[in-house]
Amino acid sequence: MKKSLFLNLYVTSLLLLTACGSPQVNNADYNVVPLPQKTEPAQGASFIMNSNTTIVYPEQDENLKRIANFLSDYIKFSTGYSLQTSDKEGANSIVLRSNLTHTNKEAYTLTVNSEQIVVNGASSAGTFYGIQTLRKSIPAASDGCAVSFSPVTIEDYPRFGYRGMMLDVGRHMFPVEFIKEYIDIIALHNMNTFHWHITDDQGWRIEIKKYPELTEKGAFRKKTVIGRNTGEYDDKPYGGFYTQEEAREIVAYAKDRFITIIPEVDLPGHMLAALHAYPHLGCTGGPYEVSPEWGIFDDVLCPGNSDVYTFLEDVFTEITDIFPSEYIHIGGDECPKVRWAKCPKCQAKIKQLGIKADKEHSAEEKLQSYVMSYVESFLNNKGRKIIGWDEILEGGLAPNATVMSWRGTEGAIAAAKQGHDAIMVPTSHLYFDYYQTANVESVPLSIGGYVPLSKVYSFNPIPKELSESEAKHILGVQANLWTEYVTTTQQVEFKVLPRMDALAEIQWCLPENRNYDAFLKRLSNMIKHYNKKGYNYAKTVYEINAKTNSNSDKGVIELTLSTIDDAPIYYTLDGSTPTQESTKYAGTLSFSEGTTIMAKAIRPDFETPVYTNTFSINKATMKPVTISQEPHRSYTFGGAPVLVDGMSGNKGNYKDGSWLGFSRSDFEIDIDLKEPTSFSEVSLNSYVCTGDWIFGIKELAILVSEDGKVFKPVATQTFPDPAEHTEKVFENKVTFDTTQSRYVKILVKKENSMPAWHGGAGKPAFVFVDEVSIN
Repeated sequence: MKKSLFLNLYVTSLLLLTACGSPQVNNADYNVVPLPQKTEPAQGASFIMNSNTTIVYPEQDENLKRIANFLSDYIKFSTGYSLQTSDKEGANSIVLRSNLTHTNKEAYTLTVNSEQIVVNGASSAGTFYGIQTLRKSIPAASDGCAVSFSPVTIEDYPRFGYRGMMLDVGRHMFPVEFIKEYIDIIALHNMNTFHWHITDDQGWRIEIKKYPELTEKGAFRKKTVIGRNTGEYDDKPYGGFYTQEEAREIVAYAKDRFITIIPEVDLPGHMLAALHAYPHLGCTGGPYEVSPEWGIFDDVLCPGNSDVYTFLEDVFTEITDIFPSEYIHIGGDECPKVRWAKCPKCQAKIKQLGIKADKEHSAEEKLQSYVMSYVESFLNNKGRKIIGWDEILEGGLAPNATVMSWRGTEGAIAAAKQGHDAIMVPTSHLYFDYYQTANVESVPLSIGGYVPLSKVYSFNPIPKELSESEAKHILGVQANLWTEYVTTTQQVEFKVLPRMDALAEIQWCLPENRNYDAFLKRLSNMIKHYNKKGYNYAKTVYEINAKTNSNSDKGVIELTLSTIDDAPIYYTLDGSTPTQESTKYAGTLSFSEGTTIMAKAIRPDFETPVYTNTFSINKATMKPVTISQEPHRSYTFGGAPVLVDGMSGNKGNYKDGSWLGFSRSDFEIDIDLKEPTSFSEVSLNSYVCTGDWIFGIKELAILVSEDGKVFKPVATQTFPDPAEHTEKVFENKVTFDTTQSRYVKILVKKENSMPAWHGGAGKPAFVFVDEVSIN
């Protein structure tokens, strides 16, 4: 027995020496993304995977045979070994099964002993997710090496049945081979749904044989705007589309990887490309053009025209023939009603249907509900269900519709309380076209916003407002990638990776298994796989993470710096660029005077962009502060202390956490200067971005008090409203004769409804403010 054991060890050592050039074995690491629900180490010897290992599947099981071939390809990429697949089970094998008994059909177990690895799914899909865990546990740097798998039992299943990722090809489209790569990335992250946005104002991207001009004309625009609707254009024709044959090829590719493609034909708005091809489908008859710009446009389908319903039936007949998905997405978002209000056909349709406006909805909003219900009924008769953006709640929800909640979580909450299913995709956490770094100058232009990795990971898909039974209507979670400013496949990768890892853990892991710091450690291994695949992931994950705290008790601003991999950080306070000769960061820094800090994380193979921040100290800095109303829940960030933290709001991004956003009404800011203080000026910055419905401060009134109870007015200043679209930071300053007081009250009057010249005229406007300065 001892001789036999010695011989086995000797042979194994020879194999390792031959494969790796050294006796060292690469050890598998089960701490993958997404993290399995339960991992139990077991006793015994490890399983050594080498070139003689066989992947075994049940005889005549074509699904598991295909999965075995996938696993063989994955392992070859990681190690260089071409493992044979077989339907004959034996030792030194990875065995695939799909007979696990479990209430969740996507569940699997993964067990390892010295003789075998067994992956057993509750379905073929479950087995597929099991091999994803297996492939990700293999170290990326395993070329030519054996891999040791320690004995373990993993029991795993997803939290949500809908785990999606969206890609918009209406604004910019991408080659078929890249769409397949995108599907591979989705599969790597244990997702099961690809939401494919294939039509929009800027291009119709899917062949419809009955309406050839949709792609002959509607798939091409004459030019594309440069920047954010600047009025300047590149004067280059842009366009293209996917043939039905190509779409079917992509559908089959996804199906093989247990991914369902849900196509989206957005209606009745976002239809300029279709109207350009068939202008009689609009209220005015045109002419229309495929939009060279981004945004929301008044020209939409005309629901008073009977030809529109024929058109929609014909289009969805071909769409359902191409895409076998249970769900079809029909959009329903951002549909202005201005044409309908003046269109004789639409008004006649409203009268014919007996539609009446009420306190909550206009007749035109209810007309959209009729259109959506019509399409839903047509698709229901074909055995399909519809998904729509949360605007479909306006005017009444179609009977069996699923709501995709993007303007926050409110749409999902409303749908669930009405007994409808919903999918979470709020802009605040899951719009991957938004910036993922506050250092916006270091990355390509984006639509705006700020959704860093940590923000994605923090999302809770089940709102506390829902009861246990209502929460069951939350089918799952998705992230969106809109492509107005995403023009290349490299940019797509940059936008989604590594934020897709955080998304995967939201979708898969139970809340008690989620921990951001632990996730970051596991993410570093995933990034090594990205490097091996050549994915252009965002290196912003390696940037310095800075946290500030206004310590009013000590009268200092505290700054803490860190990186995902604990790389050494060097900093300067004299305005010079840091090097390895600069001061090495060793712990929290404190500042009581105005300071500009520059910091850099320096690694052997690359350096991060320089982190720069200027702390400006005034008489309000670090003082106790309160606000009379809560900021909008999407823009609360650090709350009132943000206004006196010594840092002015980012001039290029109002969503990065340095601004507070308000939408309801005027509000007050109260500051306790802690002692009687002399001052003659008060200022408050505002971020104006009228295209995003953000206007400036209309008026500031300054009041003071000795006791914090009785206030007397000191000065008032009004500020002009913008007369055209503007994006700019304004300093709103009020000056007056020197006064002395301890307590200061700032009354902030905002633009409560947008002006007549704006597309959102009459609707509530936001105001974003930051950094109170008292001098």
